Amino acid sequence: MSKQEEKNPQHRYSWLTSIRLTIISFGYAYRANILSLFMGILFGYLMSHAGATTFDYHAEMFLLTDLQLMKVIGTAVVVAMIGVSLLKKFHINSITTGTEVDFVKKPYQQGLIAGAFLFGIGWAMTASCPGTVPAMLGEGKISALFTLIGLLLGTMAYGVLQTFIASQGRYGDVLKD
Repeated sequence: MSKQEEKNPQHRYSWLTSIRLTIISFGYAYRANILSLFMGILFGYLMSHAGATTFDYHAEMFLLTDLQLMKVIGTAVVVAMIGVSLLKKFHINSITTGTEVDFVKKPYQQGLIAGAFLFGIGWAMTASCPGTVPAMLGEGKISALFTLIGLLLGTMAYGVLQTFIASQGRYGDVLKD
């Protein structure tokens, strides 16, 4: 190889082909993330279109004056039940990993009822479900930022509490001190 070739090596492909191959390899390497992004955008759009990102619909649902949002939630539950049963029946493989979709039943945990109660109180107080917060932020509803901060603090508190309980023993021990 000459000194000129060492200073200015020739690429195997043209720059256009190199860009195309880079985009293809990027898409292949990040296909799960790209698919998740598009599914998240679609989910947010559908929630917004159904009114699930409107504070008034949440408040009216909890006041039992308008059950539109309850109908949306009920429809989502029915569709999810049908989808999960079909996934189990036909042993469907995951799009991203190619492995069979597995549904592992989680054991009951002490404190689940109290956590569900706190979840419901938070939902009623903020008039926003945690799943709708990113879509609300996407719509420009800045008040959803406070709900997001509360979600993050609550998640952090849960992690700290679980770590404490794991090192100390039981939930009852937490309340004795």
